[in-house]
Amino acid sequence: QVQLQESGPGLVKPSQTLSLTCTVSGTSIETANSAWSWIRQPPGKALEWMGVMTRDGTAYYTSSLKGRISISRDTSKNQFSLHLNSVNSGDTGVYYCGVHSTETGWSTWGQGTQVTVSS
Repeated sequence: QVQLQESGPGLVKPSQTLSLTCTVSGTSIETANSAWSWIRQPPGKALEWMGVMTRDGTAYYTSSLKGRISISRDTSKNQFSLHLNSVNSGDTGVYYCGVHSTETGWSTWGQGTQVTVSS
């Protein structure tokens, strides 16, 4: 059974960098045809796709966050991470990591983690 678990600080100060880690079990982040994503949901707003890393480590980001966002991975720990710098109150929300198969369309997501940007 594939499971993903987000972890990281629940509170971040404005202008700082938010870093979240997604720990994966039940499969490898290097599995063929896999893509590993981050999405978020600000309070009262729709889900927003943030970025994805393919199984070979190539990352793609939403244009609205380019320059502030990066996704990295640690294959030895089977983890991938989100880094968002210069955060502001608009980055408050619930953050989710997920995986989908580019071959079958199958996907699953973590339970999400609340991040609040506040001084």
